[in-house]
Amino acid sequence: MSEQTISFEQPSELSAVLGSCDENLLTIQREYQVVLFCRGADIHITGEPENCEKAAAALRLLGDLARKGSHLTEQTVRYVISMVEDGEGDSLRQLDGDGICITTSGKVVRPKTVGQKKYVDQIRSHTITLGVGPAGTGKTYLAVALAVRAFKAHEVQKIILTRPAVEAGEKLGFLPGDLQDKVDPYLRPLYDALFDMFGAEAFARMQEKNVIEVAPLAYMRGRTLDDAFIILDEAQNTTPEQIKMFLTRLGEGSRMVITGDVTQIDLPDKRRSGLIEAMKVLKNVEGIAMTRFTEKDVVRHKLVQDIIKAYENYYHKTANRN
Repeated sequence: MSEQTISFEQPSELSAVLGSCDENLLTIQREYQVVLFCRGADIHITGEPENCEKAAAALRLLGDLARKGSHLTEQTVRYVISMVEDGEGDSLRQLDGDGICITTSGKVVRPKTVGQKKYVDQIRSHTITLGVGPAGTGKTYLAVALAVRAFKAHEVQKIILTRPAVEAGEKLGFLPGDLQDKVDPYLRPLYDALFDMFGAEAFARMQEKNVIEVAPLAYMRGRTLDDAFIILDEAQNTTPEQIKMFLTRLGEGSRMVITGDVTQIDLPDKRRSGLIEAMKVLKNVEGIAMTRFTEKDVVRHKLVQDIIKAYENYYHKTANRN
């Protein structure tokens, strides 16, 4: 048996690490089969030497994140544990306390994983960035947050968000209303992100002034987009011709972010996904960056992470059988 003690200087830091009703402590205790108890400003660890080392590493990392202002949720604790297990704990120290922007509810938007931090840094330093990975990794939300930040800092004059209106089990013609009414459901996730950042009323005013545009991808044809932050979401549902059309809309002073998940292609011929082709064509082009997210970067409910992993395992086994 081995024993270790982790000390915390600030009561607020210790409180954040413990979690509500010590839930964070209990999670680490279950994961590493160690005994943890708190006395004063210290957390004492007892158990097998290797398990004690891992538990101590996880607690130190959680303390670092709390010190930088991160809100330690169940997902944060699970992420820290997975990084420690893979020997990647030190990379978590890249996460800083700087927020991208503040939502109307007062929430600070900041990267929560190393993958998200890399993505944010690449968007800031490159003209075009591709963010590819599973649902729940924050690809679109972080891109919108960076667009809002750039707009408020007067780095761009306009925000443009677009998606391909691909039918996934429903026919557009059967939906009620005019064309805009028919495509609005496809654009709803983009509206939701902007509502979070600006508030519904401010968003409506800016949309009326045409400084924020949310539109189907087909509306981009024939335009040159200058001084704009442009986001193409659900790019896995573009054809090679559509994504080439979109990329060539780039004008002076603009920045583009393209997001998608190649496991959720709704095109009749999945091999014709424009995103898959763009990843191959653009991989060595200077000024273009690519971030690949994994299930570790999922910041939704724990089950989302488990579902993604289960499907990956299933497809892998199926491919091997064939």
